[in-house]
Amino acid sequence: MLPLGTRRMPRRNAEGFSLVELLIVVAIILIIAAIAIPNLLRAKIAADEASAASSVRRIGTAEIAYNATYPTVGYASTLAELGGPATGCTPTSSSACILDSVLTTGTKSGYQVLAAAFSASGGPNDSFVASSAPSAFNVTGVRNFCMVTDGVLRQQQGTSGGVPAPDVMTCMNYATAQ
Repeated sequence: MLPLGTRRMPRRNAEGFSLVELLIVVAIILIIAAIAIPNLLRAKIAADEASAASSVRRIGTAEIAYNATYPTVGYASTLAELGGPATGCTPTSSSACILDSVLTTGTKSGYQVLAAAFSASGGPNDSFVASSAPSAFNVTGVRNFCMVTDGVLRQQQGTSGGVPAPDVMTCMNYATAQ
């Protein structure tokens, strides 16, 4: 019973969304996501490829600096020789402190990176190759990159899980990057 003098208000319909309206909104969100996700993946691949090309250029520059600093050794045979510890690095021919510790791990932005040097005469290393290839763990890119002693960046269509160019001749067969 209601207290005396109060009137009963008619009940209004409960406000909110119906199931059909909610399903329409969810469908629209899914359509937008289906359009946006492939574009996002393409942007990530482009960014990873740009990072890989930049890493190869940095390794090439580091090799030239290493050769100028340690002419009796020539070019560095490994990434470790171009890098060093993250803090307190003292340059030597086995740890030149030219590259950062992230790049010298051999993996960056989903790409495997490699530095190798060769000697034609048995003396100091007189040529090098710096290269990168997409990692096998996820889709990070579709191109391999490399650079040799001439300083020209080259590229080749690759596959995920590819192997970086291990020598000068393999890299020389890649097309010049634009």
